[in-house]
Amino acid sequence: MSDDTRPDQDQMPDTDVPTRRRVLALGAVGAGAVVSIRPALAQTVGSVLNCEIAVPDRSRAGGYIDRDGKVVPARTKGAFPPSNRAFKGEEVRRAMANGSTLPGTDSDRSRAYVKYIRRLQRGQGGFTCFASLQMPRG
Repeated sequence: MSDDTRPDQDQMPDTDVPTRRRVLALGAVGAGAVVSIRPALAQTVGSVLNCEIAVPDRSRAGGYIDRDGKVVPARTKGAFPPSNRAFKGEEVRRAMANGSTLPGTDSDRSRAYVKYIRRLQRGQGGFTCFASLQMPRG
């Protein structure tokens, strides 16, 4: 027995127009994704600001930093001794953005350290933190 008010599945027009139920279901899935992604992004931003960069990295510990940001042998004249602590990502971001000094340094030493940090390359300690600071945040 067939209902004349509703066409059979075979007689329905073949269109790509989603039904209301399908649209609502997709919206619910999308909302769930936003809810789960936002905290992950917030956590990522937090970890970027709390990551650390040692100057110099462990593989060159004991080396001094010259005014160009290069690691030189200890006690090189005009070079700065290594930092006694690693710098947080937020401290480095601030120093790079507005020229403020890194904590515990004067302006010349801070500039040399920031130059060192800008020269970091993949595989060196602190590079991942530095690279994360370069990514735009949303």
